[in-house]
Amino acid sequence: VTSLSGLPQWEVEELPVEDLFLFEVAWEVTNKVGGIYTVIQTKARTTADEWGDNYFLIGPYFEQNMKTQVEKCEPANDAIRKAVDIMNKHGCQVHFGRWLIEGSPYVVLFDIGFSAWNLDRWKGDLWEACSVGIPYHDREANDMLIFGSLTAWFLKEVTDHADGRHVIAQFHEWQAGTGLILSRARKLPIATIFTTHATLLGRYLCAANIDFYNHLDEFNIDKEAGERQIYHRYCMERASVHCAHVFTTVSEITAIEAEHILKRKPDVVTPNGLNVKKFSAMHEFQNLHAMYKARIQEFVRGHFYGHLDFDLEKTLFFFIAGRYEFSNKGADIFLESLSRLNFLLRMHKSDVTVVVFFIMPAKTNNFNVETLKGQAVRKQLWDIAHSVKEKFGKKLYDALLRGEFPDMNNILDRDDITIMKRAIFSTQRQSLPPVTTHNMMDDSTDPILSTIRRIGLFNSRTDRVKVILHPEFLSSTSPLLPMDYEEFVRGCHLGVFPSYYEPWGYTPAECTVMGIPSVTTNLSGFGCFMQEHVADPTAYGIYIVDRRFRSPDDSCNQLTKFLYGFCKQSRRQRIIQRNRTERLSDLLDWRYLGRYYQHARHLTLSRAFPDKFHVESTSPPTTEGFKYPRPSSVPPSPTGSQVSSPQSSDVEDEDEDERYNEEEEAERDRLNIKSPFYLGHVPYGNKK
Repeated sequence: VTSLSGLPQWEVEELPVEDLFLFEVAWEVTNKVGGIYTVIQTKARTTADEWGDNYFLIGPYFEQNMKTQVEKCEPANDAIRKAVDIMNKHGCQVHFGRWLIEGSPYVVLFDIGFSAWNLDRWKGDLWEACSVGIPYHDREANDMLIFGSLTAWFLKEVTDHADGRHVIAQFHEWQAGTGLILSRARKLPIATIFTTHATLLGRYLCAANIDFYNHLDEFNIDKEAGERQIYHRYCMERASVHCAHVFTTVSEITAIEAEHILKRKPDVVTPNGLNVKKFSAMHEFQNLHAMYKARIQEFVRGHFYGHLDFDLEKTLFFFIAGRYEFSNKGADIFLESLSRLNFLLRMHKSDVTVVVFFIMPAKTNNFNVETLKGQAVRKQLWDIAHSVKEKFGKKLYDALLRGEFPDMNNILDRDDITIMKRAIFSTQRQSLPPVTTHNMMDDSTDPILSTIRRIGLFNSRTDRVKVILHPEFLSSTSPLLPMDYEEFVRGCHLGVFPSYYEPWGYTPAECTVMGIPSVTTNLSGFGCFMQEHVADPTAYGIYIVDRRFRSPDDSCNQLTKFLYGFCKQSRRQRIIQRNRTERLSDLLDWRYLGRYYQHARHLTLSRAFPDKFHVESTSPPTTEGFKYPRPSSVPPSPTGSQVSSPQSSDVEDEDEDERYNEEEEAERDRLNIKSPFYLGHVPYGNKK
């Protein structure tokens, strides 16, 4: 089956969802810890639309989360209600309700602390099931065992009262894995899927600055896990992988890692998506960029008061955001490339200034006094300017009413001039603008601040690259930078995420959906996905740094080249690039990517219940060599049509308007991206 543009489309027979239960089990259901929360939250609407009231999420109970995110209700299904009642009668606390997110899925939440008195007995059950022991001092692993034991118990009660319905249970990460192990050990009639979003040991090894991906086949896995005192966790993760009917992971790069670390090749790769919201007006996201950029400019005016000798209209805003993992998230290579970018811009006497934000939470005491003062000074100057403007306007208005041309020497009196002089004097500062907005707890040993001291990026007047570390998640209630993360991203020009270990990478994906270009790597799942699906990612604002087959220094030079090339673009080239970036958002929509999960469910049913379900083709979804094409219009890529030096970046090619037809290109892209995925015919078979 092909689309009008000749591209392959999905060919999937729907599962009989009315005869099935689907459970997804994760520690991050209603409990935000990391990226898995985003996966489950954003996927819920698509899954709930498909499965209706037969879709349930299982997670841990936390009182605050329950109060703010969940609406309690009674289970409408008899099997679920009986399971909840039985467990509550036997000394557990099971909470049921609807999670107040898009899709409003049902959630089943277990109170871990209330059932902790069963811990020793459940440790014995796990030992009998897979010979894995958990040390008493590892509280997190003990909590996961309680959570998994409650999950297995609940699934047993559901299957006992399911009245012929089949159950699919998908477990996310090792935290939920004990539930899978115990369910299989007790031979529960359920079809199981285990999804790893990142391997435990992989994250530890990459944090130790080891050349991980080029030596995957050389690690002594047991020894490495033992030395890091996570051997029992690794065993729980590996047992979960091998117990599952179907094993999935989120990207090709993580599939390679899992095959070596966990000793099983994933059956299906299930890329992570987002809920993509399209604007009715094509350029609405460009208007949002301009609006939020103005708010970031206001912050910059205050932060750099007294040193604001650069043109904000020629200032670009870059940012990196995420967990504070200095090496894994690529902050080390980013800082080094910023030092080189600063040298290039100064050497070419560029009038472009780059302000770089590091949004990475760390331990702090409070806001930096100098930073707060900067915002106070900015507000004071704004108030003074408005006051003088009001008086000036009134005198001008009165003079014009009298039919006179105003005497410009008398339009401002001595008091006004005095106030303005005092305002100018208040902007003088003896110190450089601070590189951090907060007082850091470990200032002397902080990796980012230590690197800034080494490379000498202190926000001096001669620096063309300015650095601001914001060691706290963004919030619209902040007195410093009152913006939500989404608003901040929309206001920036480029997101930079040169991660060394990034199984998927939601940050560049979020940038893409908002029409903001980003830098990623071929070691991130997102980067590999874009390389596979887009013929020329750079033309669409996806810069992919090679961190797998190049030395760190070569990778740093490549990143510097990308950043410098971006600085050389004209404003019009950046607008064209943002339009192209935003059009890629359909590639990341759960309406497309959710089909990979659908394939995994077909596969697990055929393996768990081969006499009732069968799959004629078990090949995973592919693109059959498809790649999102290179834009055919000119300029083919903003970097390919740059002028020779950044100081000429405002010079436009007069013929560009004729050669670049945005509407034609957008329509061509819409046809190409309509359904760029293919899945062989996968019938579920007939029930006997």
